[in-house]
Amino acid sequence: MNTQPHLHETHPQIVKRLKRADGHLRGVIEMIEAGRPCLDIAQQLHAVEKAIAQAKKTLIQDHLDHCLEEVVGPMTRERRQSIDEFREIAKYL
Repeated sequence: MNTQPHLHETHPQIVKRLKRADGHLRGVIEMIEAGRPCLDIAQQLHAVEKAIAQAKKTLIQDHLDHCLEEVVGPMTRERRQSIDEFREIAKYL
């Protein structure tokens, strides 16, 4: 098990985005408890969901861009094509 911190350049922005989503989600909970209209709540939940999805996408792309490169190392163009295609298709997750 690796005990060293596993940090990437994008981690601070991911944390910032998730903290914002956390605060937003708390606001949605307050909206529900206050009896706000369902349409308003649904719109805000959608915004929270999008923020979390974007954080996940950024994390996965960053991992693929950095960690995968460390594991596979230098490769021939033909062998590299599969890795590059995997990285590209992962953008649609």
